[in-house]
Amino acid sequence: MNEQALALLRARASVGPKYLVDPAPDDAQLALMVDAALHAPDHAGLVPFRFKVVRGEARAAMARLYGEAARRAGKDDAGIAMDEERALKPPMTVAVVVRLDLGHPQVPAHEQWACAGGALTNFLNAAKALGFGGKMLSGAKARDPGLIAAFCEPGEMLLGWIALGTPAPSDKPPKPRAPKAGAEAALQFWGG
Repeated sequence: MNEQALALLRARASVGPKYLVDPAPDDAQLALMVDAALHAPDHAGLVPFRFKVVRGEARAAMARLYGEAARRAGKDDAGIAMDEERALKPPMTVAVVVRLDLGHPQVPAHEQWACAGGALTNFLNAAKALGFGGKMLSGAKARDPGLIAAFCEPGEMLLGWIALGTPAPSDKPPKPRAPKAGAEAALQFWGG
């Protein structure tokens, strides 16, 4: 058994944008993370997911889009400024886009969603293995028509964004992470 790999999987936890600093993954590290994502179970090899990297000057453009989305949502000037600032906090953001083949004769939509979820998990686990932290973010912004149009081609859906970077050094030891439900709630045995 590979104890180190299992320990890494069990230690992965979300690291919020305000706790992320430079550096973010470079191109080679992103390629490794995407390679891990491509190993998610994918019936018929449809690859129903895309990762769109936002870094450098593109972060300012995304901040403007976040501000426009906040304005459409009816937020006041302070709320708009806060959303724009949120877009700039992580050193890198990765949009997670899903494209389902709803007419596929062998692979129903739920299997394609399972693939996208597995790819997202593998991507985040690979980031952890490379020494990075990340957190999947979604909410109302992922349903905003302007943001969807900016990140998606016709027929695609915006699942959300991954905030990525290096976990900021802290003098506080991380708190042990307890699952919301224990194994007894998540692991069940069916039949005899």
